[in-house]
Amino acid sequence: MTDQNLTLLTDFYEITMMQGYYKNNTNDIVVFDAFYRTNPSGGGYAVCAGLDQVIDYIKNLHFDADDIEYLRSLGVFEEDFLRYLADFRFSGSIYAVPEGSVVFPREPLVKVIAPIMEAQLVETAILTMINHQSLIATKASRVCYAARGAGVMEFGLRRAQGPDAGTYGARAAVIGGCIGTSNVLAAKMFQVPALGTHAHSWIMSFDDELTAFRKYAELYPQNATLLVDTYDTLRSGVPNAIRVFTELREAGRMPSRYGIRLDSGDLSYLSKKARKMLDEAGFPEASICASSDLDEYLIESLNSQGAAIDSWGVGTNLITSKDCPAFGGVYKLAAVQKNGEFIPKIKLSENPVKITNPGNKTVFRIYDKQTGKIKADLIAFADEVIDTTKPLLLFDPEATWKQTLLEPDTYTVRELLVPVFLDGRCVYDSPAVMDIRSYCGREMATLWDETKRFVNPQEVYVDLSERLYRTRQELLDTIHKKSKRH
Repeated sequence: MTDQNLTLLTDFYEITMMQGYYKNNTNDIVVFDAFYRTNPSGGGYAVCAGLDQVIDYIKNLHFDADDIEYLRSLGVFEEDFLRYLADFRFSGSIYAVPEGSVVFPREPLVKVIAPIMEAQLVETAILTMINHQSLIATKASRVCYAARGAGVMEFGLRRAQGPDAGTYGARAAVIGGCIGTSNVLAAKMFQVPALGTHAHSWIMSFDDELTAFRKYAELYPQNATLLVDTYDTLRSGVPNAIRVFTELREAGRMPSRYGIRLDSGDLSYLSKKARKMLDEAGFPEASICASSDLDEYLIESLNSQGAAIDSWGVGTNLITSKDCPAFGGVYKLAAVQKNGEFIPKIKLSENPVKITNPGNKTVFRIYDKQTGKIKADLIAFADEVIDTTKPLLLFDPEATWKQTLLEPDTYTVRELLVPVFLDGRCVYDSPAVMDIRSYCGREMATLWDETKRFVNPQEVYVDLSERLYRTRQELLDTIHKKSKRH
């Protein structure tokens, strides 16, 4: 990301469409929305991430000479268009939901307002960055919720789909709630904690397990977490760890943090047995960390069984979001500017969920004033305002008879989309990753527990303002009338 020009990180048809617009002298200002249709993993929410990488991409958007030469070599693009690309820069505006926000289907996460050639080019890169990191941040938030406050470490680099996925996935995992990562490059790039213990190979490289433990504790006296399942967890690993801890205590060199890690076997049974052995030996402060193909479902199950686990190392199933490998975000044209006015555009589909919401829009989050919990999100035109001193009628845009009337002064409102670029100039400073993580934690607290559960979660309603709903219906009626005439 930092060392490579990513302007060609786009689908080929984006550039062929750009040439089509150029040759037809079409470069109207348009509005595109990036959104998703279904929550990952059958959940009740998602966590938005990836915006900082979008910002870097937009700031550095330009075609190098070798990019132009490559495009020329394809025999598809004409010289006048290639000359246009040589001076290309993004001049539009971008609004986005801040990273770490909880979000829901169908609402814009990123809104691009720009000449259509510019808005078309950036589609693919915006989607790949937002889709990937939002997917991993969402998965991490679910894993951390299952952990019930115990620390979750991201351990997935070696199983990620390549270096970029491992590095930016680690960033997203920390945003979603992980306390740190084993990925040292990610820890350096994003200033997050680098965490880890040691491998089975450390134990196997010594003549015996006890010596391996002693040497490790000697090298790392401030954090002696010993991997106890190389040979026999309860007969060898835990007793040898206790022996080393006893020697350290007798020598007056007790580590500030110490404990054991379990990486195989029945983690519930082994952790409870190990906890009993550690406590009886006089080491109640010794922590027990568990790894071994964990995900939110297994962690929740182990916690329900009373497993004595204080922290979790989660790898493959987190960094790949194994049960849901794609976020499914899309990027759709919503409006075209004519004579200074945005004309709403709509896409139809045989599948109702794929019918888009037209116009230049924003998103309002409605909170219950007493509890601070989310009542609903409301998609509205960008120039609409909500007066909390007046009643607010919310209704399901598909089943309009489902309605909720909020009484005056019983609710609060926050606009989710914030300006990121205005007329090509970045006006947004991305927070540090650990600050985004804290913000995400506060966002998670605004969800009802019923929305966070893994099985049949309660849906958070995403409604349309009355004016937007009416515009949408008018466009649908107009298109249906035209289709009947033909």
